Amino acid sequence: MQKIDSLDVKGKRVLVRVDFNVPLAEGTVTDDTRIRAALPTIEYLIDNGARVICMSHLGRPKGEGFEEQYSLAPVARVLSRILGQNVVLAPGCSGPEVEALADDLNDGEVLLLENLRFDPREKKNDPAFAAELAKLADLYVNDAFGAAHRAHASVEAITHHLPSCAGFLLNLELDTLGALLEDPRRPFVAILGGSKVSDKIKIIDALLDTVDTLLIGGGMCFTFLKAQGYEIGKSLCEDEWQEKALQMLEKAKLQGVKLLLPIDIVAAPFFGEDAPTKVCAIDEMEESLMGLDIGPASAELFARAINEAKTVFWNGPMGVFELKPFEAGTKTVAKAVAGLTEASTVVGGGDSVAALKGYGLEDRIGFVSTGGGASMQLLEGTPLPGVEALNKQ
Repeated sequence: MQKIDSLDVKGKRVLVRVDFNVPLAEGTVTDDTRIRAALPTIEYLIDNGARVICMSHLGRPKGEGFEEQYSLAPVARVLSRILGQNVVLAPGCSGPEVEALADDLNDGEVLLLENLRFDPREKKNDPAFAAELAKLADLYVNDAFGAAHRAHASVEAITHHLPSCAGFLLNLELDTLGALLEDPRRPFVAILGGSKVSDKIKIIDALLDTVDTLLIGGGMCFTFLKAQGYEIGKSLCEDEWQEKALQMLEKAKLQGVKLLLPIDIVAAPFFGEDAPTKVCAIDEMEESLMGLDIGPASAELFARAINEAKTVFWNGPMGVFELKPFEAGTKTVAKAVAGLTEASTVVGGGDSVAALKGYGLEDRIGFVSTGGGASMQLLEGTPLPGVEALNKQ
């Protein structure tokens, strides 16, 4: 896979797929992490005299044309401020007006295309749309790891029209996550949370071939507990995945992996900030309650396992951490991971990252992945279309 610093970019129009899918509130970017993550590539291109054309999606527009709430205008303002130059926002992604803006760029200047997903052809990986995008540039750089698992026109089809390479962020993500599977320092502890077993079963299967200890919390733990015969009350459960959960428990035994599930649960009769909570041992759960967080004994059990680790990968909260009564499990795990000073720590997934930021711990993590879905797909061994396309160059 060709890398950006192997190319002569001076005077070239370089089309860069970035991941500027940032949170907005009232037309303002509330978290510029993803913008700043792309800076090494953008600034390298500027410093080496390229004419930079950035493109990204944002949110989930209908794909029927311009929608103001999903415009990249707020991103253009933030990028202009960070780079110290005016970043012009194009009125669209292709067509004569956009082509004229691209042609008028001087060396070191930056143009930002409007939201790719305003055009329905983006998600369809439409070759004609990719060809229109390609008319804007001489070279293509993929630096959007967060979109690398999508076979979209700006990610996959575009590589059939332009000489293509990987940006610094994409390479860093691949190298860091790849090292988890290839040569982790041991003990290697993985922590998985979130709501559904069905979303994580492939990565559970893959991690059991690599980790020393696997911790499972969040709503997904109740499918495992029910499969073992425990009462889970009104807790979230995917009944059709119970057999697969038992298979994973058996695989862990065969592989010699410690698979730890909660031993107690913070439960409530309903989901809400004012819900009365009760800590229940897993063999004392009441039918009228639902589990919404791992309990204090479980959090302590998980923290002890984390404290022994030399490598940690965390994806997914331990409970409904957005509500105060159900945040303790996630907070304990976050503090344990952040407290490791001699271990390699990697966190991926929007909710886990949001929790770290909420607790002011993000800067104490070794590597925070910008792509939750892409990182999961990579670690479970499923090819990423965006990476495969670059490998075929």
